[in-house]
Amino acid sequence: MTSTLSVAAIQLTSTDNWRDNLDTVKSLVNCCAEEGAELVVLPENVFLFDGKNMRALAQSSDQQIILDSITELATSLGIYLVVGSHPMLYSEDNHAVVGDRVRQSCLAISPQGELVSRYDKIHLFDVDVDDKAASYRESSVIEKGELTPKVIDVNGFKVGLSICYDLRFPELYRELTQLGAELLLVPAAFTYVTGKAHWNTLLAARAIENQCFVLGVNQCGWHNATRQTYGHSSLYSPNGERLTGLEGESGYFVCHIDKESLISQRSKMPCFSHRRF
Repeated sequence: MTSTLSVAAIQLTSTDNWRDNLDTVKSLVNCCAEEGAELVVLPENVFLFDGKNMRALAQSSDQQIILDSITELATSLGIYLVVGSHPMLYSEDNHAVVGDRVRQSCLAISPQGELVSRYDKIHLFDVDVDDKAASYRESSVIEKGELTPKVIDVNGFKVGLSICYDLRFPELYRELTQLGAELLLVPAAFTYVTGKAHWNTLLAARAIENQCFVLGVNQCGWHNATRQTYGHSSLYSPNGERLTGLEGESGYFVCHIDKESLISQRSKMPCFSHRRF
């Protein structure tokens, strides 16, 4: 069993043009693979940053082109590829999503091209924010997923899946840790205002309280006239240290995580054995 894993985060300014977004993803994923990444994580809304048109994309023939392209990308490069979120018409048990909504699904694809796991977003961002958009109502275009935490195996590391607004709900990450997670993934599209206030604080908190590596992979920049995201994709250690990260521009980073440091942190401070609730 390997004791290290090379992980990569890709930070983008995705738009409403899925073809342009896909081309950018292909280029950056190739760069990550050339630098030895075994696991590459993409942000939320990576192929379409346009909530009102998610249903239309999921219903179109373009949907299969996107899904085939990312599968081919993972297999050709021999990597695990995690799509932060993508609109899907059906639940995991193949029930159609009602109305004009979709599921926001985090898709984990293996080097063999298998969909090894799918996590559907359970916490929906229905809030008011002091920015140009002012109001966000994800529930109008997204149907909540089932309360089923997902942990996958990536080359000997247990990896927990989540999406964006989930980050504010620590109980999900405790469940993932209880299932054995050692690395927690948070693909996101945090707004600039909420990201500046809380993004790094929340990532560090989830790392410290669960004694896990946490990889937050965010969108960045202006996506349209009213929507700006924060960027600052980051990797945190089980001790809450920011190991590496980006600022506010598009790009990527590749970094090794070490299972021995996680084991050491949990051994020195055995919080899980001290729990009373």
